[in-house]
Amino acid sequence: MPPALTLPDGRSLSLDEAPLLMGIVNVTPDSFSDGGLLGSAEAAVAHGLRLVAEGAAIVDIGGESTRPGHETVDAATELARVLPVIAGLKTRSDAPISIDSYKAEVAEVALAAGASIVNDVWGAQRDPRIAAVAARAGAPMVLMHNRDAIDASLDIFDDVRRFLERSIAIATAAGVPRGQIVVDPGIGFGKTPRQNLDLIRDLDRLSVLGCPILLGASRKSTLGRITGRKVPAERLAATLSAHLYGASRGAAILRVHDVAPHVDALKVWAAIADETKVIP
Repeated sequence: MPPALTLPDGRSLSLDEAPLLMGIVNVTPDSFSDGGLLGSAEAAVAHGLRLVAEGAAIVDIGGESTRPGHETVDAATELARVLPVIAGLKTRSDAPISIDSYKAEVAEVALAAGASIVNDVWGAQRDPRIAAVAARAGAPMVLMHNRDAIDASLDIFDDVRRFLERSIAIATAAGVPRGQIVVDPGIGFGKTPRQNLDLIRDLDRLSVLGCPILLGASRKSTLGRITGRKVPAERLAATLSAHLYGASRGAAILRVHDVAPHVDALKVWAAIADETKVIP
């Protein structure tokens, strides 16, 4: 049976073909790339609808920045930012919404408001109650590897594998079926540039965890260091390169700022791979 995620409303997201695109909607004043650009719920909803029209299979809404040195916010502030966006998207689109939060309270309220997926950048280890929240709602979980500090001496694959094994154990113990779990190596989170590149290069090594893999390298600082592009929004070509490489290594979901260019790139990649495809 092809791999798929089952949403709370009974719909399925198939993961057996080209990678799905998760479009990013940051409702924050300080995200590393687009903080402050979506200054109102209306602007955020419009942006989310544009991403869906361009081909996003999932809209990922976040109300707290996770960039290095970010300002933490309480659950009430986070919910005040994301709930109007979830409500606005639900009335105008049936695209699944993921809530990008590590807080159980935020995830619970967001799921009740219409979100379908929990995307936790701390892999259910910062607030383990979040796993039970997802389980009760029947929501898939994205569990990401994260670190408080960079350690260049680490065997990064061993660290990621052990961290995500703990995360999976927390989630399954809380009632989340293993088939509802996606793992994310956490590009840019507590890692050196070399460690980030190694994770992308050998992404398929994480298949040992038995879960679909999400890759989110969009506009990350490692790409800027390689290309010399200091402005995150100018890192599109670098992002496409990293994500296509990751797709060739088994990424099932790509978390992206720029949906339309990824759609085009994946179409060409698929056409090259399919020698039977007839091009008009």
